[in-house]
Amino acid sequence: MYSLAIHLYAFVVALLAPFHKKARLLRLGQWRTNSILREKIDRNAKYIWIHASSLGEFEQGRPLMERIRAERPEYKILLTFFSPSGYEVRKNYDGADVICYLPFDTPFRVKKFLRLANPAMAVFIKYEFWGNYLRELHKRHIPVYIISAIFRREQLFFQWFGAPYRKMLTYFTHLFVQDERSRELLEEYGVTNVTVAGDTRFDRVLEVRRQARELPLIERFLERGDGKRPVVLVAGSSWPQDEALFIPYFHARPEMKLIIAPHEIHREHLLAIETMLKRPFIRLSEARPDNLADKDCLIVDSFGLLSSIYRYGQIAYIGGGFGAGIHNTLEAAVYGVPVLFGPRYHKFKEAKDLIAVGGGFSVAGADSFRRKMDELLAEPEALESAGRAAGDFTRDSAGATDTIYRHLFP
Repeated sequence: MYSLAIHLYAFVVALLAPFHKKARLLRLGQWRTNSILREKIDRNAKYIWIHASSLGEFEQGRPLMERIRAERPEYKILLTFFSPSGYEVRKNYDGADVICYLPFDTPFRVKKFLRLANPAMAVFIKYEFWGNYLRELHKRHIPVYIISAIFRREQLFFQWFGAPYRKMLTYFTHLFVQDERSRELLEEYGVTNVTVAGDTRFDRVLEVRRQARELPLIERFLERGDGKRPVVLVAGSSWPQDEALFIPYFHARPEMKLIIAPHEIHREHLLAIETMLKRPFIRLSEARPDNLADKDCLIVDSFGLLSSIYRYGQIAYIGGGFGAGIHNTLEAAVYGVPVLFGPRYHKFKEAKDLIAVGGGFSVAGADSFRRKMDELLAEPEALESAGRAAGDFTRDSAGATDTIYRHLFP
């Protein structure tokens, strides 16, 4: 039944490919995988295969990849993606030796991929459970691990019909989970080869903070004639539902400056944001040192800068919480900035933990957003305390990469 579902999924992707960009990229990318492996895999080398579904999982796996790269030069790294949003952004990442799409999880494709790749070890990241890949790796006695995993009782593994899915868990050599609750849940079902290591994303955001770029245009944008810094709200990975909250609030606070880094920067979305704005704004792509002095809002219309921009804010708003789920809260929290986000955060452990320590706040709509912003801006001590809680939480939660690495290479 599982393999049939994967075959059907592959068939639907093929049907959509002529009309849908992501489906087309996925199909073309998978079609090229075998030729990439034939051309680039060194048959005399040992490969560690690391699989990330998309860009977020890649960032979770990156600290481990770079640790292996630095300390285990006898291994090469094969990095695979399933989603075009990961592969197309990181296909030239120099921390891996071979990068390609992962073929669909059907028995024939799996055997062909493993024959060409011939990994010495496999590492999956967070939510990657591919039954045929796991079964075949197990049959070939190739150690396979999952890192930064998190389990919840509502997942398929733990339903009354979930026995075939639970079988997948038995193929892992070891599971590294984020929290004690995941370990206890797995233990209930007889899976005991588990270590609570935490989330490698904390290690990643700390490294990003250490490498944060100086951004002279942002500095110039924040200058005021009286020499004081304005109050700055950085809105990262925003969607239209998010912008409907913070843009009207920005209009009502003349002392505030706003930096918006939308999740999507296509022409229609940027124009929609600009239509909403009633105060002077400029796109980052059009900014120069001499045209920023009179602007109150900066729209970041390029990728790759947001993780460095958060440090310029006093408060951060993270988008996605009125849609499928919030984006990366840790990129902002690591700078000691309190983080606000929408109501759909319950599947994100780090967001719940930020709320628990007082460094994060969920808002249900425009009224609760306004109240929380007013409270933080009216009470400097509360703002400072929330920021300190966010920064301390991020630093105190680091160390997962070291735990995993020492287990893989004792």
